[in-house]
Amino acid sequence: ALLGVDRLRLYDIDPAASEKCRRNLAGFGFDIVIAGSVAQAVEGAEIVTTVTADKQYATILTDNLVGAGIHINAVGGDCPGKTELHADILYRSDIFVEYPPQTRIEGEIQQLPADYPVGELWQVIAGTAPGRRDARAITLFDSVGFATEDFSALRYVRSKLAGTSFYEELDLLADPDEPRDLFGMLLRAAA
Repeated sequence: ALLGVDRLRLYDIDPAASEKCRRNLAGFGFDIVIAGSVAQAVEGAEIVTTVTADKQYATILTDNLVGAGIHINAVGGDCPGKTELHADILYRSDIFVEYPPQTRIEGEIQQLPADYPVGELWQVIAGTAPGRRDARAITLFDSVGFATEDFSALRYVRSKLAGTSFYEELDLLADPDEPRDLFGMLLRAAA
């Protein structure tokens, strides 16, 4: 919502997972379409997020599916041997990471030479390094790291929300009936 995103296309090899996601996001004002393929999901997209759970060298997103001006959040690669993107996409992208030493072992960039240049996300946020160079650039956030940016962002947001009515304390210890639907569990608890 902060970025003006109002349309989502979802694709999963398990159609029930896509439907569960659609149900969970139904009340948030998004126009949601369940795509029949990866190609249909990414066609014309400006932002693509991959969240693959399979622990193998996989190619979910092929080079021919990635056009100029796209931003990719590669979230699913998080251990040695686990990838989602074809290596040619990496060579065409400006790559940003949280913590380079770990990402070179566990992220998409494990497919690249050890000295391949990448940018650090914190530098872009701090304004000390450029992010998107122009409207045709392909940017890639290889989301592997110690989540220091996540933790810092949460601390910042928490400090800004203190004393307001814009938050609710939650018990983070869960014993869900469906462990793969934690967000749905939160929605049901709030209802």
